[in-house]
Amino acid sequence: MNNGLVEVTLSKPGGFVTRINYNGMDNVLEYRNHHENRGITGTDFRVIKEDENQVELSFLTTWDESLEGKFVPLNVDRRFILMRGCSGFYSYAIYERLEGWPGFYIGETRIAFKLRKDKFQYMAISDNRRRVMPMPEDRSSGQKLDYPEAVLLTNPTNPILKGEVDDKYQYSSEDKDIRVHGWISSDPNIGFWVITPSDEFRTGGPLKQDLTSHVGPTSLALFASCHYAGSDLEIKFEDGEPWKKVLGPVLIYLNSASDNIDDPHTALWEDAKRQMRMEVESWPYSFPESEDFLKSSQRSTVNGRLLVHNRFSNEEYVWANNAYVGLAPPGDAGSWQRETKGYQFWTRADANGSFSIRNVRPGQYNLYAWVPGFIGDYRYGSNLTVNPGLDNNLGVLLYEPPRDGPTIWEIGVPDRSAAEFFIPDPNPKYINRLYVDHIDSDCKYSTSINKYRQYGLWERYTDLYPDGDLIYTVDVSDYKKDWFFAHFTRFKEDGTFQATTWQIKFNLENLDEPGTYKLRLALASAKDAELQVRFNDENVFPPHFTTGTIGKDNAIMRHGIHGLYWLYNIDIPSNLLVRGNNTVFLTQSRSSYPFQGIMYDYICLESPLASNYSNEG
Repeated sequence: MNNGLVEVTLSKPGGFVTRINYNGMDNVLEYRNHHENRGITGTDFRVIKEDENQVELSFLTTWDESLEGKFVPLNVDRRFILMRGCSGFYSYAIYERLEGWPGFYIGETRIAFKLRKDKFQYMAISDNRRRVMPMPEDRSSGQKLDYPEAVLLTNPTNPILKGEVDDKYQYSSEDKDIRVHGWISSDPNIGFWVITPSDEFRTGGPLKQDLTSHVGPTSLALFASCHYAGSDLEIKFEDGEPWKKVLGPVLIYLNSASDNIDDPHTALWEDAKRQMRMEVESWPYSFPESEDFLKSSQRSTVNGRLLVHNRFSNEEYVWANNAYVGLAPPGDAGSWQRETKGYQFWTRADANGSFSIRNVRPGQYNLYAWVPGFIGDYRYGSNLTVNPGLDNNLGVLLYEPPRDGPTIWEIGVPDRSAAEFFIPDPNPKYINRLYVDHIDSDCKYSTSINKYRQYGLWERYTDLYPDGDLIYTVDVSDYKKDWFFAHFTRFKEDGTFQATTWQIKFNLENLDEPGTYKLRLALASAKDAELQVRFNDENVFPPHFTTGTIGKDNAIMRHGIHGLYWLYNIDIPSNLLVRGNNTVFLTQSRSSYPFQGIMYDYICLESPLASNYSNEG
């Protein structure tokens, strides 16, 4: 495919991009790559459209019973589009299963590009996540750390990188923020960018985290993965279950800059962002030929306004400022974060709680929301049928967060993240200099330095608490300084790990007897953890409450500040508390290896409704 700006060569009928010729560079891809293990191989090639303005090619792989055990039971139609005047090409795929086919699961599906390592050595993820990167051989010759993805660079090609840790997970982002990322060559000045204009075909909702670009040099367009979620985000199919979904399109964009400008890296990045904004504004595209990709006229809009009723605040009714509001397949409240098969459509409400979800494909949905500053999940009362070309106005919707009584005390901010808590300085032997004194441009805590992306923070808990565990005293301690961002195991000198117990100490001047208090426990992440909760007796067994073993999101190891969200509402009979000093014991009891643990989002204690406590904290 050649439009005079970019020339793309694909294998036939396999459908692999083998060469991209742009601006005098014969091939931006790593031509020394081995040809095996490239993914799904097409068996049927078709020219879908070819005229003076557009070429669209199809590489189809069809499953039948003779392939059982050899290939996944899935029809895969990979499409490539080249448009007149476009400095790049589009790609999308249609995945389909027919009735009667055997079950299986998809752990990950993506488009991956590996670029020339002798040219592309500068990577850009966001405005302040841009840097010169190591070479692949720097990783091969470096010191392997606690898992294969993390390597200490001991003798890198570029000496300024010596002593740094490289780990592809340090460059992950939330799906809502993965719009454009890629690599830059300095000789000549060429940028290679993956632009994803919509999240509708991704799994797990807007907060799902995924890989972007990393050493290879590699750039990914990820459609589904288990990263930061575990097996909950596998796409699982039962025997006989039919399914069809369009993934993409995404744009592979190339640009160039003159040698005469002062900062070609920034110029190429800014141009890539400009192109990204154009693609977002153009969604849904009008040019894909597949009837399964629905155009704007075939879609609809869902509007409304969300109000929050918090019975125990000074302002009982407030508009859901900046709420996440979305449509996803029908399910329970919060089910969207584990949903994998359908389409999802999300937006943010304005300061007045108003939202407009545009370009919704027809189908059956429910409307979900969560509001920063409030725990829990909103779910609209009934399923919504979205028909093509019709706007749906739901009017004013009311969300009543879980509350049984006034707040006695609270720790943290209910925002599904541990970012507001204390994040330690990394071990100076294991740093990525990009994240030294670095603040995410989208971070809601202006003082929250992005330290959580550093390697080895699971060891820092033992360094800072070598003999005893964390003790937090309500009205004395400050969660920004005194509440560690993750509840880790403790490393012991004999090489084993020890369960840890944190304490929350608080005073009750009055005690409602009889009465039931409520402990709200919101978790931002869990990895092979069990949180046991006890009140005023550290040794009682069984514990007053346990989560059981939960979580596979691995956010601790993969430098995330959250994974999947968990909310527990724990009843506390008043006979477990006393007038005066009380202690909540939080034990993370699983301790087989260093990455087990949880991250807290928010904890609060509520008094019984009849209490005279004011809403302090």
